[in-house]
This record gives sequence, structure tokens and C-alpha cells, in this order.
Amino acid sequence: MSVLIYIDNKDGLLKKSAFELASYGFEIAKNTNVDTLAVTFGEIADEQVKLLGKYGVKKVIKIINPQLLGFSAQAYSSVISEVALKESAKIVLFGNNFDGRAFSPRVAVKLNAGLAPAVVKLPSSYTPFIVKKRAFSGKAFADIELSSEIKVLTLNQNSFHIVENPVDTTVETFAGTVPAGAYAVKPIEVTINSEKLSVTDAEILVSGGRGLKGPENWGMLEELAGILGAATCCSRPVSDLGWRPHYEHVGQTGKVVAPNLYIALGISGAIQHLAGVNGSKVMVAVNTDVEAPIFEAADYGIVGDVFDVVPKLNQALKKFKESN
Repeated sequence: MSVLIYIDNKDGLLKKSAFELASYGFEIAKNTNVDTLAVTFGEIADEQVKLLGKYGVKKVIKIINPQLLGFSAQAYSSVISEVALKESAKIVLFGNNFDGRAFSPRVAVKLNAGLAPAVVKLPSSYTPFIVKKRAFSGKAFADIELSSEIKVLTLNQNSFHIVENPVDTTVETFAGTVPAGAYAVKPIEVTINSEKLSVTDAEILVSGGRGLKGPENWGMLEELAGILGAATCCSRPVSDLGWRPHYEHVGQTGKVVAPNLYIALGISGAIQHLAGVNGSKVMVAVNTDVEAPIFEAADYGIVGDVFDVVPKLNQALKKFKESN
């Protein structure tokens, strides 16, 4: 038996979320006396996947099959399910990201498994199996019990600390079976975003709203992000207006994020926006409207004009970095 983790990779490199998933999966495996295994797709170097061994993964299974003609939720989910059955996985773990939300329900159906999306903590009990998850767009938490033999979970980002548990790791390849019809629907065009740091992976996010008044004013936000090593993002109206690319849109209708620090600049804080960012560990807001809803959610707030506050903040941070 085992705990099986799905690991996505970008251009053959592992993301920070992979090590968070490995750490979480190892703790479950340790508490249930089984091994932690991982599965990933594509051409990725053995040296790269063996990094997972530092966090408790004993075996990594690389899926290489020429019949996998690019991304397909149906095809990938079928092969992941095949691996889970082959390895007698009782828990299958995904990140609560695009891939995880696409694969997890399909895998749960194929394995006749219970599904717990957006979990935020280790199980509070294993017999019965009870785990805490976010509910109502992140406004509440729910403790749910999974009574199925196999369980499928998706882990919210930044919900679990990364812990080293070094083990010897082996790597093997597996082709799997691509079901007929998996590519009945084919993409005719793929646009890859050019973001240097993924919004969903970044530990710090600098976010802008309509208070920036136009795309020409984003330079000071990008400067702030550069100083902090952060990614930039925006509210929905900003992306709808074409000021920023849609892949930067965060909120209930965009990317749901949970960074360590979320800086909201010129964002009023509509309920849909807050639903997608309220998993942030610390939230800082700058807005001219003292009654703006964003201040109710923020840990720290500045009532002021972003055009006055942000340049001064950039200057202060530069000075601080130069002195250390």
C-alpha cells in the first residue's frame, strides 16, 4: 500500500508546491505505515525528480508514452488511476491547482474513491478518516469524513510546511494505457503565459486594482515586486479592461491564491476577490477609501493614495536592503 502524489513540473523543473505535497504526503504515509510514491508526466531528468527523496518520496514514476499527445485531463487521469491501482495506493494526493482540480474528480470516479478538495491540515483522525477543508469559497472550514477504501485529496497551497525527511529514491518509467477517445477534443491553439514567477507558486504577491487608473502606472508595482521577489497580479476588472493579462487575475473567478504575503494596492475588495485571496497568511491593503471592504480582511491597512504610498515604500525597501 502507499500514498501516491501527483507532481506537475514546468519545463522539466519541480515547483515549490511539489515539496509541500511531498512533505504532507510523507506525514500521512508515516502515520499509516506505508510508503510515499510520486507520479509525474513528461521528460524530466532523474536528478530533478530525485530531489523529492529529500522530502520522503521513496519512488518516482515517470509517465512516458508517445500516445500522450499533449495535455488531456481524460488521458492523464486514466494513467494516474492505473498507477494508483498498480501501486495499491490508498490515498492519492494532488495540489489544489489547475491540474489537481481537473484530475482529482476524474481519478476519484475511476477508483470509486471519496474526494476531499482544498484540504488545509493533516487528518485529525485516520479511523475514521477525517480531514479539514475549506468551504463556501474559503469563508469557512468543514471537517469531513471519507469512508471509502481509497481517498483522493487536493491540498491548498501554503497550507503545510516543507519538512525534510531524506530517503533513498528510485526512479522508474511507466507507459500506462491511453483510453480510446481521450483526444477526441484537441486544442487548436495554445498560448503560454510569460510570467517569470507563477502567481499560484509565489510566496509574495503584489496586486493592483482599478485604483491604479491605467496600465501605464504598473511600473511602480513591478518595481515593488522586483524588490520583494514577488509576482504581480490583479483584480478581475483590471484584466477585463486589458490592463494586465488574464493569467494575473486572482479571485473567486480567477486564480485562488494563498501566499505568505498579499499586498493589495488600489483594490476595494469585492466579495468575489476576497474569496480568492483570503487564504493569504498576511494581507496588506492600500486604498483611499477608509470604508473599502478590503480593510476588513487586511491585517495591515494604509488609508492613502497608492501613487504616494508605493513610491515611498519602494524607496524605503531599497534603503533597507542596501543597509543589510
